[in-house]
Amino acid sequence: MQDPSLSAATPILNFNHDDIVNLLASRDWAHLTDYDKIGAVYSFVKDEIRFGYNRSDDLSASEILHDGYGQCNTKGTLLMALLRALGIACRLHGFTIDQSLQKGAIPPLIYQLAPKYILHSWVEVYFEGRWVNLEGFILDQTYLSVIQQRFAHQGEAFCGYGVATQCLSAPQVEWQGSDTYIQKEGIHDDYGVFASPDEFYAKQGTNLSGVKRWLYAKVFRHVINWNVTRIRKQARRG
Repeated sequence: MQDPSLSAATPILNFNHDDIVNLLASRDWAHLTDYDKIGAVYSFVKDEIRFGYNRSDDLSASEILHDGYGQCNTKGTLLMALLRALGIACRLHGFTIDQSLQKGAIPPLIYQLAPKYILHSWVEVYFEGRWVNLEGFILDQTYLSVIQQRFAHQGEAFCGYGVATQCLSAPQVEWQGSDTYIQKEGIHDDYGVFASPDEFYAKQGTNLSGVKRWLYAKVFRHVINWNVTRIRKQARRG
């Protein structure tokens, strides 16, 4: 039997919030098999929640849903909340990643101010008696397709623009009952597993604090999101 804490709501995993309850009801995901429940919420977070930068890592799931965009940590929070709302046990695995994989997504001046190693996480879901790693949901397909097209001539191993993979043309990003990855090759430190994002941030903090946190929330992230949107729009011109 799984630890009950791996299915519980928390202040960050607030899947009892009206907006999340209404989403689940409108999609009718509760009647699916476990495989299809995981696949449905995974695809929703991957492609309907765009890749982008929220004001902080430790936002609640309902805030991320309202934003409509996120990165590894925030999209992971929303994925975990939806999984738990559907009765699927899940946990967070915490890491740091090398900032180099963000180069290109983050404009040069802001990139120089970013920490060398950035807090990162993926979601582990309990499925068919084992823990499956889910990380491939971070980049929406429109954004990823632009990167694949732009850098197809550089070979398969690629690091940058939010990607760190050994196979740029066909990374493991779709739910098929096994692990998915898109930034794994950039991992530096392994902090282990946590029952919730709340526990992870209580122990490790967030990426920024003080004046840098304020500047990021009020100024820098808007510039980064403008750049990410500019990149994504290239798909429409292609």
